[in-house]
Order: sequence, then C-alpha cells, then structure tokens
Amino acid sequence: MPSSFNVESADGYEQLMGRWSRRLAPGLIDFAGLADGESVLDVGCGTGSLTFALAEHPGLKAITAIDFSPVFVEAASRRNTDPRITIRQADACALPFEDGSFDRALSLLVLHFVPEADRAVAEMRRVVRPGGVVAAAVWDHYGGMSGMRMMWDTVAMIDANARAMRRRYSFQPMMRAGEMKASFVGNGLVDVEETSLTIRMDYVSFADYWDPIAAGEGPLGKYVAGLDAYTRTRVDIAVRDAYEAGEPDGPRSFASVAWACRGRVPG
Repeated sequence: MPSSFNVESADGYEQLMGRWSRRLAPGLIDFAGLADGESVLDVGCGTGSLTFALAEHPGLKAITAIDFSPVFVEAASRRNTDPRITIRQADACALPFEDGSFDRALSLLVLHFVPEADRAVAEMRRVVRPGGVVAAAVWDHYGGMSGMRMMWDTVAMIDANARAMRRRYSFQPMMRAGEMKASFVGNGLVDVEETSLTIRMDYVSFADYWDPIAAGEGPLGKYVAGLDAYTRTRVDIAVRDAYEAGEPDGPRSFASVAWACRGRVPG
C-alpha cells in the first residue's frame, strides 16, 4: 500500500489540508534551500501546494512532481501553466527515475502516509545527485496538531473504537522526535538536521472546520463516514462543542507544527 491517506475529492482535500500545506510549503523550501539552475523533485505533490510554491522561484530549471493518487495528479495537472513543471503518477517507494536525476528531492506532508516511509527516503536519496539535498516535513500529530487532536480526543471519549485509531493517527511513520533524522542517517545522508515548522490553521466557522471531515476526507473523515447514525449525531454535537468552547460559533485559530528534516547526499 503506497499511501494510507483517504482521498474523496481534490476539492475536499483542499478544504481539509491543501490550504494549510500551501502555508507550510515556503517554510520547507527555505529549510531545504534552492539554487538557480536546479532540477527539483516533489515527492507526493497532492494538489500541488509545494510544486507551485517551488515554481515561484524563477531560477529553477525544472520541477518534477509525482503522486500515487490519480485524483491529485489530475487536479495538479489541471492547475499547471508552467512549462518547467512535469506532473505524473508514481509510487514514492519506487520512483521511476535514474540515479542522481535531481539536485534536490522534497516531500511535504507525505511520508507519514507511506507505510514503507523508510523506503521512500531511500528512493529520494537514490534519485538525488551527489552533493544534492533531500528534505521532508510531516505533521507532528501527537504534540503539534491541536485542532486535529481536539477532534480525536473528543471522539475517543464517545466511541471506544476511536481510541485505537487515535493511536495510529498520533504515531504514524516519521512522527516521533528524531525518527526522520534516524531514517535520513540510516539511508546514507550526511549533515542531517531536524527542526520544526509552525503555521496557524485559521477557520471562519465550525462548518469551515468540520465540513470536509463530515464529507469523509482524510483519516478522521474515513472514521466518521463509517459511524452509525446515533454515534454520528453524538460525534457531530461533541466536536462542535469542543470547537466553540463555550463561545458563539465563529473564527478559531489553531497552531500546527510539523517535523522537518534535511540531509545531503555524500560525494
């Protein structure tokens, strides 16, 4: 299974996460670094948040983006107007490129949904030239995603079946401190550095926050879609209460933290 992320529609993903990955993308790019004339690979492009942020740098020679989901590939391709960008369907664990094809390989909010995440890191290292850079970021679901943890903690109090799912959500691959760094080092990268990147997720209302999940998007959306009517009603009411926190419905802002790691291919 090359990805464990649940995709219902590109538009639903944009409301759930795409708008926030666009905020996070510049931070990863700054951390990874760029140089004029480089060719860059985006591993797991989704709807194109990182791809199109990279394209804002006019000095880049070429940007190649891959994703396992045909829904995402179609959506990103439809948006693309930059001749430097090539978008194709591919597996992060079996990249269809020759060794040393790129100057840098970046992955934004993908590795934690790849069951064989360590293999994906190895593939990124393989396709980057000696001296090039591999960099990635994943959400810190356990300690850094206050808005999403609020949902999981709420539903886990209502439905015992949600507790095991909360554990899987909180400790997906690469999410523990030092885990990405250990993978980068273990796959032969050098000068490896791990840090954290922070954005805020700003919602205008409870509907803005809950609607994509209620429609079945993402891990929590998949869980919600499978609930019986009685439990679903209880969950809807409880999550709304948690969001509002005793105040009228309206804007809310949640700090959201991602782990980020970069390393250099030796040589």
